[in-house]
Amino acid sequence: MPIAPSPSEIFHRAVEEGERRLDQSTLELVATSFIAGFTIVFALVALGIVHALVEPRFGDVAKVAGALAFAVGIVFLVVGRAELFNENFFDPAAKAVDQSDSWMLSSLIRLWAITLVLNLGGGVLLAVVFSVDGVLPSGSASALSEVAKELVHRGTVTTFASAIAGGALVSLLSYLLQGVNSVNGRIAVAYVVGFLLALGPFDHVIVTTLHVVFGMLFGAEIGYGALITTAAVVTAGNLVGGLGLVTFTHVAQVRGARQSDG
Repeated sequence: MPIAPSPSEIFHRAVEEGERRLDQSTLELVATSFIAGFTIVFALVALGIVHALVEPRFGDVAKVAGALAFAVGIVFLVVGRAELFNENFFDPAAKAVDQSDSWMLSSLIRLWAITLVLNLGGGVLLAVVFSVDGVLPSGSASALSEVAKELVHRGTVTTFASAIAGGALVSLLSYLLQGVNSVNGRIAVAYVVGFLLALGPFDHVIVTTLHVVFGMLFGAEIGYGALITTAAVVTAGNLVGGLGLVTFTHVAQVRGARQSDG
């Protein structure tokens, strides 16, 4: 049985992956970010369909079933190497810390800004396609709308705290992916994280925003102000959880290990 890599080895792998992500051409980055946006919509649709099928007979068990279905979309993202906002925090940040060049900050901002915008663009486009009458099975639209209304009617503090947890979980995915040595391992890690993300549910800006968009498309009484506010609060929470709790902590772990070795 292979031995799990050390934190230093994981960090080295993350630096290599971070370099690949930061060196993408604009066209490649736009394409991979757009792909991630519409891929995550399939996860939301799977959640809505399964929830609608299970809830009438099994009640709250539908939440677990929906989370199990949603997780498949995260596997698609990881296997397809799509560029998802927040999931791309750890690796590029590791490269920036390792190299410490002045251009790194602008490269990070470019990566994260394009990813955020194109994730939403790709997701909204496919959400509009799914909103056409008859595309989704009966009951799916109602299930997605109810979740959307719950998301926008929470308090700001609750949303922010949930987004911290979601940001930490999705960034932890990046770290864990560098700690496995096989495709099957990557699939297993991605599926577990996707399941936990939906089961919470914990807020991720792309998932949450597209969920609210689905609600609006299916007739939920949600205004654009609520959409923008929710997206802003969740983005802030994801940054705190993804960069503050996970990325910087693991960077400190590696630096501490190097000092011990020295």
